[in-house]
Amino acid sequence: MSAASAEVEIALVKAGRTKIRYPAELLADDGVRLTVRAPWAAPGVRDFGFVRFEPGDVFTEHYWRDRWYAVKEVRSGDGALKGWYCDVTRPAAVAADGARVVVEDLDLDLWVSADGSEVLRLDEDEFAASGLAASDPEAAARAVRALDELERLGRDGLVRLLSRA
Repeated sequence: MSAASAEVEIALVKAGRTKIRYPAELLADDGVRLTVRAPWAAPGVRDFGFVRFEPGDVFTEHYWRDRWYAVKEVRSGDGALKGWYCDVTRPAAVAADGARVVVEDLDLDLWVSADGSEVLRLDEDEFAASGLAASDPEAAARAVRALDELERLGRDGLVRLLSRA
C-alpha cells in the first residue's frame, strides 16, 4: 500500500521518555516498511565531526515493523547526499490509524558516508552504560545483532536494502 502526501508524527523514545517528536510526510507504507520524509527537526546545528546536521537538511527515513533498526538517508538542502544515519531501535510501532510512529532508540547507531568510504559504529559506550544487557538481555542481544547487520549492509551498500520492495 502506498500513501500520497499524508502527514504522520514520528516520536523517538529513549529510556521511556520522548526524546524528540516531529511531523513527517508519509511517502510509502507497505505494511512492513514505512518511509517518511522530514526536515532536520532539532534546533540549530549538530556537528558529529564526521557529518553536520543542520537546518535545511532533509531526511528520508525508513522504519520497519519487523526489524530492529531504522535507516535515515540525509541530504543537504541543495539535495547533495550526505550519507545514512542508522539507529538501532525496537521495531517501529505504528498507530492503527497510521498517524503516529513510535520508535524506541536503543543507543547504538551507525553512520555510512555518501561515498561508502566511512562506516562508523557509534555510541557503543552509551549502549553498555544503558543497562539494557541486564534489564532485557534478549533485546540487548537483538540490538547488537542489528548493529552488526547494519554494518554489513553499510559495507555492502545500503541502497540495495532500501530499493527492495
